[in-house]
Amino acid sequence: MSDECIHGFEAGMCASCNPKPVAEIDKPVRVTRTREAARPPLRSSPNRSAPATAKQKSVDVGELRIYHVTHLSNLPAILASGVLLADSSSSWTERPAVDISTPELREARRAASASATGVVADYVPFFVSPNSTLWTSMRSDSADPRLASAARDLPATEFVVLVSTVNTAGRDKVVVTNGDATGVVTRFTATPEGAEAQLRKLQGDDEALAEAELLVHESFPFESVTLIGVGNDKARNEVRDLLAATPHSPKLSIYPPWFTRPVVAE
Repeated sequence: MSDECIHGFEAGMCASCNPKPVAEIDKPVRVTRTREAARPPLRSSPNRSAPATAKQKSVDVGELRIYHVTHLSNLPAILASGVLLADSSSSWTERPAVDISTPELREARRAASASATGVVADYVPFFVSPNSTLWTSMRSDSADPRLASAARDLPATEFVVLVSTVNTAGRDKVVVTNGDATGVVTRFTATPEGAEAQLRKLQGDDEALAEAELLVHESFPFESVTLIGVGNDKARNEVRDLLAATPHSPKLSIYPPWFTRPVVAE
């Protein structure tokens, strides 16, 4: 286990987390815009969607990260069992100490069909973006009806973000949604080919990514967690102590942007 940044580099070595200062330019160069170089009308611009299209084609879907948020007090039981369990699993010996979801949301997920053979509660939920709307609501103390009030009142730094990848989850075990799994218009894609196509389609659309979910059938082994993101030194030390008594050694990184209160644009 190492204290690396969220991008996998040792402290101080990441160009993204520690950008070099931009050199000052003594004399700015004036650029004269000619008529030939004039900006084309927005309606007729064919290049606005080109970057997103290129990104969709080049993305390695299997290496896309997936995120599961849980409270620190839930981690000992997860480590003891060695798995993240679906809500409907019969393998529970004790329920989470801190439940993020309201009872109403639990019931809705137990009733909503996710595939031909199961409901949403038969799956372990993952976000496909660290800026998912549910996690953002928790960090901003928003009155999101999906969130248990007890969880909403806790500081974000008391939670941890468990990170893995699509490939690690197992292509034949996942269902991908294009929105909240209890939404009335949400679409579920349960085949490996369809799930990959849906994930590829989501890339470049931050709003859609923030709503989408990746669901893993029945359970998810903790050994498949490749990274644990925490908000401060205190949380890192607590997680490190818990991991020390286990065979697991995921990367453990302090990454404040995942835990700070979102800035609301005015």
